[in-house]
Amino acid sequence: MIALVPPGVYAPQEDTELLAGALFDEPLPPGAEVLDVGTGSGALALEAARRGSRVTAVDVSWSAVWAARLNARLAGLPVRIRHGNLFEPVHGETFDLILANPPYVPAPDGHRRPPRGAARAWDAGGDGRMVVDRICREAPGLLRPGGVLLLVQSALSGPDLTVGQLREAGLKAAVTRRRRIALGPVLRGRERWLRERGLLAAAEDKEELVVVRAELPV
Repeated sequence: MIALVPPGVYAPQEDTELLAGALFDEPLPPGAEVLDVGTGSGALALEAARRGSRVTAVDVSWSAVWAARLNARLAGLPVRIRHGNLFEPVHGETFDLILANPPYVPAPDGHRRPPRGAARAWDAGGDGRMVVDRICREAPGLLRPGGVLLLVQSALSGPDLTVGQLREAGLKAAVTRRRRIALGPVLRGRERWLRERGLLAAAEDKEELVVVRAELPV
């Protein structure tokens, strides 16, 4: 799927695959305007471009931006790739579809987020919602009537809160996909802390990933 994933750039994993499946099921007319926010290596942006969409991809990491640009060039796909923090590079624009695979892993350092390095791709504050909450606040204003937000996150970071916030913003929202996966190295390293916080049950050895779909009514 992706030719290049340099060190420090988030490599496509189970959450990428789950969101790609939701993208595949989404009916998109040719030429639809798609935004992939937090693009990483560009995997989802390239999948959307293969559908004939006009794709813009954004990432706060320069390493990710350059990786995504190179992967788009190697794939021969026209993707507009911008450096910036979430929606700042596309201020004033609107989209038919927004894809988001944000950082969503609860971190024991509370609300401090690593300023650089690979952990920036997954650490998201004590409740895992540092970036998800911002997406819930800002994404509705970038959707065209009938536009859709597809967001993947962990069940550890409150998908019910995500659905509730998006409904409060006037969108029709629900969890549409779920997948249980083995705990990865990051969560295994935080297993005791997660259990102490009540985020992971005593006998639980898997993480559930979910896709939230939210649509702005016409």
